[in-house]
Amino acid sequence: MSVSDPDATPEDTPPARGASVIEAALATAPAAPGVYRMLGPRGEALYVGKASVLKKRLAAYTQPARLPERLRRMVAATATVEIITTHTEAEALLLEANLIKRLAPRYNIVLRDDKSYPWLLLTEDHPFPQIAKHRGARVRKGSYFGPFASAWAVNQTVTAMQRLFLLRSCADTVFASRARPCLLYQIRRCSAPCVGRISEADYAALVDQAKTFLTGRGAALQRDLAAEMEAAAAALEFERAARLRDRIRGLTHVQASGVVNPASVQDADVLAVWQIAGQSCVQVFFIRGGRNNGNRAHFPTHAASAEAAEVLAAFVAQFYDDKPPPPLLLLNHALPEQALIAEALSLKAGRKVRLSVPQRGEKQAVVAHAEINAREALERRLAEAAGQRQQLEALARLFALPAPPQRIEVYDNSHIMGTNAYGAMIVAGPEGFVRNAYRKFAIRGPVTPGDDFAMMREMLSRRFARALRERSERGEDAAWPELVLIDGGAGQLSAARGALAELGIEDVPIVAIAKGPDRDAGREWLHTAGRPPLQLPPRDPLLYYLQRLRDEAHRFAISTHRSGRARALTESELDSIAGIGAARRRALLNHFGSARGVRQAGLADLEAAPGISREIARRIYAHFHPDAHLSD
Repeated sequence: MSVSDPDATPEDTPPARGASVIEAALATAPAAPGVYRMLGPRGEALYVGKASVLKKRLAAYTQPARLPERLRRMVAATATVEIITTHTEAEALLLEANLIKRLAPRYNIVLRDDKSYPWLLLTEDHPFPQIAKHRGARVRKGSYFGPFASAWAVNQTVTAMQRLFLLRSCADTVFASRARPCLLYQIRRCSAPCVGRISEADYAALVDQAKTFLTGRGAALQRDLAAEMEAAAAALEFERAARLRDRIRGLTHVQASGVVNPASVQDADVLAVWQIAGQSCVQVFFIRGGRNNGNRAHFPTHAASAEAAEVLAAFVAQFYDDKPPPPLLLLNHALPEQALIAEALSLKAGRKVRLSVPQRGEKQAVVAHAEINAREALERRLAEAAGQRQQLEALARLFALPAPPQRIEVYDNSHIMGTNAYGAMIVAGPEGFVRNAYRKFAIRGPVTPGDDFAMMREMLSRRFARALRERSERGEDAAWPELVLIDGGAGQLSAARGALAELGIEDVPIVAIAKGPDRDAGREWLHTAGRPPLQLPPRDPLLYYLQRLRDEAHRFAISTHRSGRARALTESELDSIAGIGAARRRALLNHFGSARGVRQAGLADLEAAPGISREIARRIYAHFHPDAHLSD
């Protein structure tokens, strides 16, 4: 359900007009739990809220004079109110968190977390399960343990599991092709099931022990191994007893308790918020099975007046929108509506989730440790931001910009003699690189080898044509740079200016950074329109900043080109064959190891591949051997 004011204008809308829109929505709002959305005149999300009684909550917005300044501005900008009812307030809280994270409304506390978290996977679709790092959808059958804060944390755990339980980490295709043990067997990090050095039953016992350890029952496992070691020694099986002794020592080392490995906490997340100068950092520690799976700092966006407990409550609701919450959350602040948040998380998890603010003991020490990490991370961020602001101010002075740029876009391209041509755009601002705004451009037009100008024109034309469309649809909220940097000299500058001029864009400053003589870093020339090229002193901090921007764009362009070229080398030959889709391509690559292996395979081998019919096999063979005569 929605109510809107068709006469609302974007600028200087009085609070009374927005209040009248809300009052009109109030007339039909139900006295039930649900979620409401305040939308601006272009349909942009201004605010998302939840209520146990929608009618009562919306009534509070019809008297702007009683609201804080931030909400008065929100009411003034409101042109439409949309309402969604739910069965319970807990369901409303979950829906609110989902919408806030997806829409990023201007007046909400927003967690901008675009990174997925890695998990540890023990596969269950092979006689000898593999231990591996996993990220993304859980499409493979197996047991998943995590999450982990970083790839480094999960890699460390995989290494420990290899040493403790001798589980294989190789892919199934590598496992099937082994004829003798690999190096991991020699350094005692694998039991070499690929060549029969361990039976399936004994390997399954190792897998069971690994699951016991990962589910937090390491102490019981250690006792069992100690009894097994004593029995082996009594039977004079000293080599086996020594191997068991080494595993027990490894378990003891991994399970060593401390502040970051609390013995009294099995499965919990530790969340601590710290505030300085109107900004917040939330530090999250993942503890699973009594082990620390790492930590990560988050910096939610919010109004400077937001209190720490309010920020932490919004963070908790949004953070677990796309990941399962553990049974226990340890916090450094009691949350407003803490019981409701616990109920909502329990509803999402399908079991009881408890929120606690410990006051003493080991759990309180863990929370204090997370709080210290949050404070230090925020201090580092503020220090970096201060240096960043100084560079942006110097940049504005150097290129006569009206104000320090809030969004800088840097462009570069990469190709090999015109093939696999890609362009790349990176974005930087007051808080450093904005990696979720990076963009890749697969160059569509024919590229003459060495014609970087044409690639730059196409890239900028596509990016700014799209930006113009977004600007006309969403107004000034569309992403628009205050400065464009390109890698190149006067020729690239002319090409870039020409591309923008064709779109009618004359107000975006463009700077081309050309390498100095002999491509010497530190002697770059800066080209801008209407003034002669200039050089900065070799040790000027602003020059280092510009070099860093250019190098990041170059790095991103190179990595984009390499990944595109790798895809072309492995997939293009198979993609061009009629009847070969993603599933058959994957089956062929898994069976033969590579596109080259498919090309070299005989007709009988192709027919024997899983999922490949006789007709498809003949079609593949004919594609790679057009002169071959295939009898019916």
